Amino acid sequence: MEGYEFLRKQENLIKGEKAEVFAKFRALLLEYNEKYNLTTILEEREMHYKHFLDSAAGVELFKKGARVAEIGSGAGFPSIVLKILRPDLSFDLFESVGKKCEFLQVVVDNLGFSNMHIYNLRAEDCARDRRFRESYDHATARAVARMNTLSEYCLPFVKVGGSFIAYKSGNLEEIYEAESAYKALGGKCVKIEKYELLEGFGERSLAVIEKVKPTPPRYPRGQGKERKNPL
Repeated sequence: MEGYEFLRKQENLIKGEKAEVFAKFRALLLEYNEKYNLTTILEEREMHYKHFLDSAAGVELFKKGARVAEIGSGAGFPSIVLKILRPDLSFDLFESVGKKCEFLQVVVDNLGFSNMHIYNLRAEDCARDRRFRESYDHATARAVARMNTLSEYCLPFVKVGGSFIAYKSGNLEEIYEAESAYKALGGKCVKIEKYELLEGFGERSLAVIEKVKPTPPRYPRGQGKERKNPL
């Protein structure tokens, strides 16, 4: 990414053309946060940079009209932000916590989104289901797990030729150390975009893992093995 120019472009949309929609999303977050424990970031400026702008950073990595699986959707970062900025994208959101799914459905209904579906299911179970396995142009996730574990959750959803787009911190070590996991799962790291959030809100990175061959049937392993014994 070229300096701050790209992030400034997204910020202009968030604060300008799309400001009303983002204001509605923020209001829903604040309204439901106490009941559903969605985020500890509540101050408007901090939310803008750490949640909205950070989620927007990957917006151009998704191909036009793509079908996207988001793993561990939580409060909807990055999926809700991406949907606001890219209405052409279709999303299936996989979230194991029922209350968070209830919140996501409230957002989808209130913001009038189409082609956005929520599944209160565990990713490791869905990834073995024919409806979902290797059915998506992209999978994405933010703040869910370390990269080697996250890859086992996400790559089985991606079709060959698609990609897993991971939102990570500015520490690239965990992206590099997961190389053996990508290979075992049929993936290859083709791009790492490092960037710094505006106004000194920290360094971040985006890792793009291309799906170059089918994921072997034994993955994901399930029963918590992805976290307990990562690839």
